[in-house]
Amino acid sequence: MNGSRAFKYISRVKLLVVEDEAPMARFLAQGLTEEGYAVDVAENAEEADLLLAACDYDAVILDVMIPGCDGFTLCSRWRSRGVQTPVLFVTARDAVRDRVRGLDAGGDDYLPKPFAFDELLARLRALLRRSQAPLSARVLHLGSLTIDLDERRVHRKGREVPLSPREFQLLAHLAERPGKVVTRTALWDRLWSSGTEPDSNVIDVYVRSLRNKLGRDPDLIETVRGAGYRLRVEE
Repeated sequence: MNGSRAFKYISRVKLLVVEDEAPMARFLAQGLTEEGYAVDVAENAEEADLLLAACDYDAVILDVMIPGCDGFTLCSRWRSRGVQTPVLFVTARDAVRDRVRGLDAGGDDYLPKPFAFDELLARLRALLRRSQAPLSARVLHLGSLTIDLDERRVHRKGREVPLSPREFQLLAHLAERPGKVVTRTALWDRLWSSGTEPDSNVIDVYVRSLRNKLGRDPDLIETVRGAGYRLRVEE
């Protein structure tokens, strides 16, 4: 698989957001678009039905309380028609019985409101990995860099690069957005314990170690002052 296919798999994903509350719909659409996703928004069940029939979506983010019919019924209807598109329920209905009902209706995951946007992104990535990726897409080819996500092995210019588990996680997280800035906060939230204060010095230490191990000819990891880090996309 060449680099362009890897980039397409990770970054060019098309999503359908089904949400009738305009502020929430705008929030989701803007946030997901900034993360590199292509996003369509449906305000009710009928519109969602039409869009899903017309477009090939990689995943659906579905509210439960929408006009036309509730999200549980809509998802169940899709599954009865043979639609296999992954569905992530995002709703204020957070009782256990609601979660069970959503999963039994054919949902793949369930995230109660209010939620942290980073958690939504993480759940969405996990959903896409489970349901979309062919086996070959689990090996990323980014120029001279090859990352095997399943075997947790890294090669650069044909040479295997031994990394610690934390170093591998950091590199893989950067590789999910090649050429894009990843903030220190995002790295900390993903790789370190939640509820603790971000320590940029710790992140800097791991980045410096990664640079040394990957080789500095040139550095693959760029520091973007005041923002974070970016994995260089080599030709």
